[in-house]
Amino acid sequence: MTDQTYAPATDAPAIDALARTRAVAPALFALALGVFMLFGTGFAGANLLHDAAHDSRHAAAFPCH
Repeated sequence: MTDQTYAPATDAPAIDALARTRAVAPALFALALGVFMLFGTGFAGANLLHDAAHDSRHAAAFPCH
């Protein structure tokens, strides 16, 4: 018997690409969400923002009146 260890062949570039994809996807989602929130609140009317905050407080069972 020999003392060689078995090392399965790996496809390193494919594994690296998968790791990069898994790291980049959440970052892109966060960027898109941030841009949406910035421009969504920037161009929304005051009444729309007030109503959204008001409804969120009621949904969280937080009294606001």
